[in-house]
Amino acid sequence: MIGTGYMGYYILMGAISLVSWLVSNQLKRKFKKYSQVHLRNGMSGAEIATKMLSDHGIRDVEVISTRGQLTDHYNPKNKTVNLSEVVYNQRNAAAAAVAAHEVGHAVQHAQAYQWLTMRSKLVPVVQVTSSMSQWVVFGGIALMASNAIGGLGQWVAIAGLVMMAFATLFSVITLPVEYDASNRALAWLKNKNMVTPDEYVGSADALKWAARTYLVAAIGAIASLLYWALQVFGGRD
Repeated sequence: MIGTGYMGYYILMGAISLVSWLVSNQLKRKFKKYSQVHLRNGMSGAEIATKMLSDHGIRDVEVISTRGQLTDHYNPKNKTVNLSEVVYNQRNAAAAAVAAHEVGHAVQHAQAYQWLTMRSKLVPVVQVTSSMSQWVVFGGIALMASNAIGGLGQWVAIAGLVMMAFATLFSVITLPVEYDASNRALAWLKNKNMVTPDEYVGSADALKWAARTYLVAAIGAIASLLYWALQVFGGRD
């Protein structure tokens, strides 16, 4: 049972990884394309982010530059909007989209957006359980197969499934957080006339593909959890 479980798991994860790679590559192509669509207002990503924060009355969040590509994120602990060097300095539709999206998270934080609050509460739990959950499940299934400690093997596997469920829940909750941040970003860009119609189309398309990376991750987490749940509860005979 354990050998079959490993093989099936690797096939499943291989398929998810392939889809994730395809989406990630498409995202990179989209950002490269829209990096060529220069903003008529001449504003950089940093300036876009600063103005969006100001328009929402947020004065205690700093916009800073960070190294790497697609490393942009909002840090709620020190209240910083971290923009990759390309996004921070460049003046195009892709940079505007990313900068506004990350400020969207800052707005969520300022307004105590419920899904962001819930995700933040899960962070310390997931940090502890995510790295060990699969090993606990594997160990439990191995004990079930050998019947080394009687029926306790299944309880070990179930404990691993619970750990895995927290990570899966985190991935699922991430979806409304990311989609909402994009919606806030696009609404602000449009309502404040920060971009032209053509620039808006590019910004919206870039954020759409960015969101799909989180969608694939959530689907992969759900598929993995369901697969191992079937292994645990369907392999008792």
